[in-house]
Amino acid sequence: MESTVEELMPRLLPVGDYDLPDDFDPTVPPRTPQEYLRRVQIEAARCPDVVVAQIDPKKLRKKQTVNIAISGCQPAPEGYSPTLKWQQQQVANFSSVRQSLNKHRNHWRSQDLDSNVNMPKLEDEEGWKKFCLGERVYAEIDAESDNENLGVDYIKATVTSVLEYLISWFGERKFTPELGRWFYALLACLEKPLLPEAHSLIRQLARRCSEVRVLEENKNEEQVSALNLLICLVSRYFDQRDLADEPS
Repeated sequence: MESTVEELMPRLLPVGDYDLPDDFDPTVPPRTPQEYLRRVQIEAARCPDVVVAQIDPKKLRKKQTVNIAISGCQPAPEGYSPTLKWQQQQVANFSSVRQSLNKHRNHWRSQDLDSNVNMPKLEDEEGWKKFCLGERVYAEIDAESDNENLGVDYIKATVTSVLEYLISWFGERKFTPELGRWFYALLACLEKPLLPEAHSLIRQLARRCSEVRVLEENKNEEQVSALNLLICLVSRYFDQRDLADEPS
């Protein structure tokens, strides 16, 4: 077994045979370089050949599978594709919002929440959906929603985590004004350069918006405009140009 290990992990330092003294105590710090190197050999020999991680299934996220699509957004329905001027104006407005947010970010971080505001814990996905969308929207769309108390301890949540929760919700349910406002706010809080997870999430958001836009039966102009806006911000502000709408 030792020769096999050396084939896979060749020695970097020549270590010859070194007889340890009879009073050698492995708990005492080594006194010579030879003792130190010999101690490393002994500890390495005691390591098991195979190590199995002890994983607590309760701590795993519910959804481990990541679906990656390489296709772009679906084109807007005829007559609903935004103009280039409109898209440029939305990007400029969004940029101003982000600048204002960054300017006051440190001030807001130092402020305490109102006593009647209870934030969900970071890992409480259902709690965040209720907090962001409201009890009414959550209960109307999710027939299995329970009536648990939302009063939980406040801890800061990462923007990426809440964005992931709401995109997961949006992937199976209809678009609502409440959802649109939260998406806009969360995008405004994303810091550049984007983390890989955030990059994947906003692309997923844009694609889902394009799907819902095509399936919109009554072509509600206000809702289509909101979907156009989110696609515009992802594609043009966050430089995901392959997802951008072709100007009308």
